Amino acid sequence: MKIALFGTSADPPTAGHQAVLVWLSYHYDYVAVWAADNPFKSHQTSLQNRVEMLRLLIVDMIPPRQNVNLEQELSNLRTVSTVENAKQRWGNDTELFVVIGSDLLDQFQGWYRIKDLLHLAEVLVIPRPGYAIDKISLEKIGTLGGTISIANLTGLDVSSTAYREHGDPQALTPSVAAYIHQKHLYKCQDSTKTKF
Repeated sequence: MKIALFGTSADPPTAGHQAVLVWLSYHYDYVAVWAADNPFKSHQTSLQNRVEMLRLLIVDMIPPRQNVNLEQELSNLRTVSTVENAKQRWGNDTELFVVIGSDLLDQFQGWYRIKDLLHLAEVLVIPRPGYAIDKISLEKIGTLGGTISIANLTGLDVSSTAYREHGDPQALTPSVAAYIHQKHLYKCQDSTKTKF
């Protein structure tokens, strides 16, 4: 069985994340999803709110996919710990794939216990607009013993940061947008647009 491990610190999760989940659901037997706290960035909303938005994102997938599920108990500050827990849960015969965006590629080889992580799981890189896939980073991961592949998918040109900074409504799915407005989670939703 091939399992894609898709943890995200997205704040908020976007339509782009949903598109990746749909793609993964057609290429892997199971997709385990969780919201994570990224030790390298500060979050504007609580983990609890990000978990709920991710749940809404999964529920609203079209067409509905039965092999994509929120597995929040896998969330850990250290990806290697997440993978160790996944290996314990699904067994040694399972092939695990850690999914990362191309924006994380240059920092990935510096992750905690990276050699152990690469021994336990393969890496799948999702190309993101504006983030070229750096051949040097790929080679460094290879020298650490990692098996890495690149998805034949280009993510949508939307981002959590762009939503927070500019309030781009195209970045969100309708249910996530409704949740954000109900909870008043981001300043951008309260700002008024000035006409020139």
